Amino acid sequence: MPGNWPRNVENFNDFKELGLTMGVQNPFGKYNGNEADYVLRALDSEDPENKSSPWVQRFEEAFAAKVGAKYAIAVNSGTSGLHAALFAADIRPGDEVIQPAMTVVMDAYATIHLGGIPVFADIDPATQTIDPQDIERKITPRTKAILTVSWQGLPVDMDPIMRIAAKHDLLVIDDSAQTMMGRCKGAISGANAHIGVFSFEQKKHLTTGSEGGMIVSSDETLAVRARKFAGLGYKHMTATAGRTHLALSTVQDPDYERFDTVGLNYRMNTISAAVGLAQLERVDHIVARRQACARVFREAIANCGWMVPQVVPPGIEHTYYTFAVDYRGLAARGVKWKEFYDRYMGMGGDGFYGCVAIPYLEPALRGKRLGDTVLGPGLCPKAEELQKRIMQFKTNYRDLGVAQKKAELLSNLIDEIGR
Repeated sequence: MPGNWPRNVENFNDFKELGLTMGVQNPFGKYNGNEADYVLRALDSEDPENKSSPWVQRFEEAFAAKVGAKYAIAVNSGTSGLHAALFAADIRPGDEVIQPAMTVVMDAYATIHLGGIPVFADIDPATQTIDPQDIERKITPRTKAILTVSWQGLPVDMDPIMRIAAKHDLLVIDDSAQTMMGRCKGAISGANAHIGVFSFEQKKHLTTGSEGGMIVSSDETLAVRARKFAGLGYKHMTATAGRTHLALSTVQDPDYERFDTVGLNYRMNTISAAVGLAQLERVDHIVARRQACARVFREAIANCGWMVPQVVPPGIEHTYYTFAVDYRGLAARGVKWKEFYDRYMGMGGDGFYGCVAIPYLEPALRGKRLGDTVLGPGLCPKAEELQKRIMQFKTNYRDLGVAQKKAELLSNLIDEIGR
């Protein structure tokens, strides 16, 4: 299978079977599955299934089975999932968590809220993901965990990182917020780390309607710790259940003690779980649609030496949260990033996104001392340089024909400037 085709797609004609062909309105819109039906059922207090098998539990069980993890814990956002996952990893004040310099700032926030110290490792500019060699350089006696980020839909190659973690007795947490059903040598991204965290915010591959997230692990101890922290610390929570069935005579006793963990209320609500479960039923189609949109943008920049797409290593399947390009047009053609953006928009193209700022250069962190380091420019030069050049083209079109038109405009602009 070519590295950038969706699974089960060998040529463009196969898109017809997926409802992805150009000029054909995709019958599977954002919420055109069972979302509305499931929400109404979840609101029906007379539905016996709501008591015997709550929607959140159903969603957790289905998600765990889908990604190949033993346990799944539904939470109210990806950020709260990161917080709970780091708690499960026993991050305490002074512990260091190595994480990539190219990511969202929330990875650092979650570490800091537990008293931990984010230690930023540089990236491989080709894949835009964390560089294992720089991870090893950043390990100290205070290092407790490695937090990887599967970036723009590209899973991290976890094999070398897991070897480093085993060598130094560290836990690995994968932030899979931008990846869904991506595969790394056969394993689903997120489920191939000690703990994985997914986001279901509205723009993500799979959404629960607005905000939501999921923690996955095949380690029972980690799953219990994450669930308790995200569920107010109820002592009877288990790896597989948010509540246990205790006799009323037990819980109604004034001497009954409920909590053994200092936790927070990060639990997912019933309506979000109902929407998420319906989305999960067609997630393969949703991912394939993003991959198809990325394909037309890749074709648009073909043979352009100054538009360099994110490299997909062998054995890894990209799921394209966006189609990320290293824009080198200033050096090659004298066209600034913003000038290219304005010209593309002027032709009728959609706005594409610049890469988020390097976390330690955000105003919230810049200049602060964390451990022995004052955060500021120069910590991770490869990430700092690349961040200014990245262009992230949208892949969440529900009509491939629209994506094709935007890609044609991009191709025309490249031709004007000169490939």
